[in-house]
Amino acid sequence: MTSKVMYEFKRKLEELERYKGRGTELITLYIPPGKNIADVANQLRSELSQAENIKSKQTRVHVKAGLEAILQRLKMFKKPPEHGMVIVSGVVEIDGKEKHITEIIIPPEPVPLYKYHCDSKFYLDPLKEMLKDKKLYGLIVLDRREATIGLLRGKRIEVLAYTTSMVPGKHRQGGQSSVRFERLRQIAIHEFYKKVGEKASEAFLQYKDELLGILIGGPSPTKEEFYKGEYLHHELQRKVIGLFDVGYTDESGLYELVEKAEDALQELDLIREKKLMNRFLKEVVKDGLAAYGEEEVRRYLTLGAVDILLLSEDLRLERVRYRCPACGKEKEETVRDGAGSKVVCECGVEMEEVERKDVVLELSELAEQSGAKVEILSTESEEGAMLLNAFGGIAAILRFKPK
Repeated sequence: MTSKVMYEFKRKLEELERYKGRGTELITLYIPPGKNIADVANQLRSELSQAENIKSKQTRVHVKAGLEAILQRLKMFKKPPEHGMVIVSGVVEIDGKEKHITEIIIPPEPVPLYKYHCDSKFYLDPLKEMLKDKKLYGLIVLDRREATIGLLRGKRIEVLAYTTSMVPGKHRQGGQSSVRFERLRQIAIHEFYKKVGEKASEAFLQYKDELLGILIGGPSPTKEEFYKGEYLHHELQRKVIGLFDVGYTDESGLYELVEKAEDALQELDLIREKKLMNRFLKEVVKDGLAAYGEEEVRRYLTLGAVDILLLSEDLRLERVRYRCPACGKEKEETVRDGAGSKVVCECGVEMEEVERKDVVLELSELAEQSGAKVEILSTESEEGAMLLNAFGGIAAILRFKPK
């Protein structure tokens, strides 16, 4: 899932969250993938007949209009999209005026529930959950007795496999020489590490393109022996980002491992943003391949000179296109989110607004057309905050600087 898709989804939720209705007349309908559309339509018809009992005339009219609008939208679908969908409908206040809106939201993740909800605001909590960190890491905790393999998905830990060993204790059986006993013990340890490596590889390889890293935990020297012995598949071995001391090697050990690695995981995102901004700042200092500010960056994008476009996720600007109703001349300008201004054409006639686009999405589209990479930086890091506060939230690392 690209940062652009998540940014667009986040902005849509911010917009819907601002809307308020009078009374319990804003409808939110969650339809998970696989849900029978005909069953949903039947329930809505039942809700439509029950809406006749609403005492307030205004609320009754608005709820019925919302239900009818949703039923019309459902006719467009034989079955829900791959991730399901969420439909919102109702009369909301926009710029001091009441307006009936009906929108279909196709979320970036599967809709987790079927729910029909009426309130004075849209019910967005399950969708907001999708904005939370879903980064994927592989987890392995082991000692010479047992091993547990799991995944860290955002903040959720999933156990994928558990195995125990046949490694004998350090005290040998009577009649065995210490050398022979130690040799057998080392063979058993090697076989156990091999078994853990195979189980982990089998569990992780299906996620190899999504995995941002693998964490290994356990007592010393177990975790070091396992890592240095390269028992993991070579594609996964490269993804190991840290070894951590943990006291447990069962499921609770996975939680301990994540706790111990918390700083390292946080640091990964910060490091990526730090590297991007440091590269950009070096170019700024030497007046090299760097540009910042909307006007300059926009010009370089149209020339195909941008290599990496850096945008702040907290940028709240819109690009508005106006057209003169008299002579047809067009003009574009950037305004604060939701703001507008009176624009007069050269011929003296006031221009009409014909299009309004989020600047982050608009510039991202321009970048994609020229093959530039888009990086949307959070303001949680010092570097991300610097991009917004010092450079206006819009900057670029260039391929070349046109003369």
